[in-house]
Amino acid sequence: MTTPLFLLRCKQLGLSMTELDLLTIGLINDMFSERERDDEKWSILADQDAMDSF
Repeated sequence: MTTPLFLLRCKQLGLSMTELDLLTIGLINDMFSERERDDEKWSILADQDAMDSF
Protein backbone atom coordinates (compact mmCIF):
# COMPACT_ATOMS: atom_id res chain seq x y z
CA MET A 1 0.00 0.00 0.00
CA THR A 2 1.31 3.41 -0.91
CA THR A 3 1.20 6.43 1.36
CA PRO A 4 -1.34 8.30 -0.83
CA LEU A 5 -3.65 5.26 -0.82
CA PHE A 6 -3.36 4.98 2.96
CA LEU A 7 -4.17 8.66 3.42
CA LEU A 8 -7.12 8.35 1.03
CA ARG A 9 -8.52 5.49 3.10
CA CYS A 10 -8.08 7.56 6.26
CA LYS A 11 -9.95 10.45 4.64
CA GLN A 12 -12.74 8.12 3.47
CA LEU A 13 -13.11 6.85 7.03
CA GLY A 14 -13.26 10.43 8.31
CA LEU A 15 -10.21 10.09 10.54
CA SER A 16 -8.42 13.16 11.82
CA MET A 17 -4.66 13.57 12.15
CA THR A 18 -5.02 13.31 15.93
CA GLU A 19 -6.81 9.96 15.58
CA LEU A 20 -4.03 8.66 13.34
CA ASP A 21 -1.65 8.93 16.30
CA LEU A 22 -3.84 6.49 18.22
CA LEU A 23 -4.45 3.89 15.49
CA THR A 24 -2.21 1.36 13.75
CA ILE A 25 -2.05 0.83 10.01
CA GLY A 26 -3.54 -2.64 10.46
CA LEU A 27 -6.48 -1.32 12.46
CA ILE A 28 -7.21 1.32 9.82
CA ASN A 29 -7.10 -1.35 7.09
CA ASP A 30 -9.52 -3.49 9.13
CA MET A 31 -11.86 -0.53 9.61
CA PHE A 32 -11.84 0.15 5.87
CA SER A 33 -12.50 -3.51 5.03
CA GLU A 34 -15.44 -3.65 7.43
CA ARG A 35 -16.87 -0.44 6.01
CA GLU A 36 -16.79 -1.94 2.52
CA ARG A 37 -18.85 -4.90 3.77
CA ASP A 38 -21.50 -2.80 5.53
CA ASP A 39 -23.90 -3.01 2.58
CA GLU A 40 -23.38 -6.73 2.03
CA LYS A 41 -26.61 -8.72 1.87
CA TRP A 42 -26.01 -12.07 3.54
CA SER A 43 -28.07 -14.95 2.14
CA ILE A 44 -27.89 -16.94 5.38
CA LEU A 45 -27.92 -15.44 8.85
CA ALA A 46 -26.85 -17.46 11.86
CA ASP A 47 -29.37 -18.17 14.58
CA GLN A 48 -28.67 -19.12 18.18
CA ASP A 49 -28.45 -22.86 17.39
CA ALA A 50 -25.78 -22.21 14.74
CA MET A 51 -23.80 -20.06 17.16
CA ASP A 52 -24.08 -22.71 19.88
CA SER A 53 -22.78 -25.41 17.55
CA PHE A 54 -19.92 -23.17 16.45
